[in-house]
Amino acid sequence: MKEKFKNLPLRNGVGIVVLNNKNKVFVAKRIDNPKDYWQMPQGGVDKGEDFLTAAYRELEEETSIKNVKLIKEIDGTMTYELPDHLLGIIWKGRYKGQKQKWFLMRYLGDDKDINIKTKKPEFLEWKWIDLDMITDVAVDFKSHLYEEIKDKVKKIIN
Repeated sequence: MKEKFKNLPLRNGVGIVVLNNKNKVFVAKRIDNPKDYWQMPQGGVDKGEDFLTAAYRELEEETSIKNVKLIKEIDGTMTYELPDHLLGIIWKGRYKGQKQKWFLMRYLGDDKDINIKTKKPEFLEWKWIDLDMITDVAVDFKSHLYEEIKDKVKKIIN
């Protein structure tokens, strides 16, 4: 990491592992990185907002998903740092990465109710995948994070 970015703070964020009734995980392909990388819904925490409220808000903003049941708040927080080529660009250059609180939720609705063509769309397409595949489809700088999430979710649902 370049010296000028080392002292930047981590952005507070949330992430949501959404499982369908077959325990498949919701992932989507970002508009700003149309390569074959997929991610779970995630986003920042607004001032004065608690983590769970932020998780519900982000999930609805990104996917239109409202019909979920909280299974568990995943223990601890997880962090990732941006690669050098994104530092100073993403989040207006104010952060070097994210410190995230993750939640495991069950989707109770129908696939037809999922709509990624929102007011401010972030995704090109979405799909359900096996939990074991989340590390295969993630962008490199998030793979360690997805590995940890995968291990923690397996302990909860098995």
